[in-house]
Amino acid sequence: METKVNYAAVGAFVLVLASLLVAGILWLSVGLGKQKHYALYLAVINESVAGLNVDAPVKYLGVDVGKVRAIKLDPDNPQQVHLVFAIEEGTPVKTDTEAVLKTQGLTGIAYVELSGGSRNAAVLVATDDHPYPLIRTKASLSARLENVLSSVLANVDRTAANVNAILNVENRTALSKILIDTSTVMSTLAAQKNAMSTGISNAARTTANTARATDQLDAVIARIGKAADSVDKMAKEAGAASNSAKKTVDDLGGGVRQLTGDTLPELNRLLVEMNALSTSLKRLAEQTEQNPSSLIRGRQPVPYGPGEKKTP
Repeated sequence: METKVNYAAVGAFVLVLASLLVAGILWLSVGLGKQKHYALYLAVINESVAGLNVDAPVKYLGVDVGKVRAIKLDPDNPQQVHLVFAIEEGTPVKTDTEAVLKTQGLTGIAYVELSGGSRNAAVLVATDDHPYPLIRTKASLSARLENVLSSVLANVDRTAANVNAILNVENRTALSKILIDTSTVMSTLAAQKNAMSTGISNAARTTANTARATDQLDAVIARIGKAADSVDKMAKEAGAASNSAKKTVDDLGGGVRQLTGDTLPELNRLLVEMNALSTSLKRLAEQTEQNPSSLIRGRQPVPYGPGEKKTP
């Protein structure tokens, strides 16, 4: 029995398949023309990259710009991990761009975050030391927290060791004695609280009296200052008077010396003559008293007495 073939259907199927093939080829050619181009970069990280896998995203300020192409240890330094990034061409990777390892939320999926890249910085290029341009890295948040916690725990351990060294048996005994003595002192102070209150009140009154005395002392000091100024003025006036008196004494001494040298001899002669005049006046007074007529007749000779003769 011969099978009948529908040539029309077969031809239609072939035409549709050929059309789809041509459309696929055109679509692929268009897609290849718009394919993105990537540049390779290298980063060296000095921490664990747990959670980071190949094809993990590389973001620049949160924008996907590439993927992680390779993760491997540095054969010369096992503490370092080399990461190779495939980043879209045209991404502004500069000399001051930094790469840091981050995780997404609670899932723990790690990715690489790029930041920095100031406007005036130069574009990052490869050097002779590395096959790809080397992007700088900085510690991740988890690494920084781990370093801080490690430092804190180390300090806590040292503090605990020091406390244990201090609180040995002898120091604990001394500390117990200090606490007992402190309790005794506090009890004594509590028993003397009334006396302490009285002393504080007296001290307050003393302070108030001292303040009032201080105010009065200011006035007294002001008066003393004025008196000192007056005394100073009097001393200056006394000094001026002393100078004047000295000058007067000097002038008087000169006059006395002149009087003694010039007038004293004349004065002596005058006194001798006045003494003689006084004697004469005295005799004249006696004579007038005995013979008032002698003022008119003058002085007459005394008559001779009996038996007296006139001498030739």
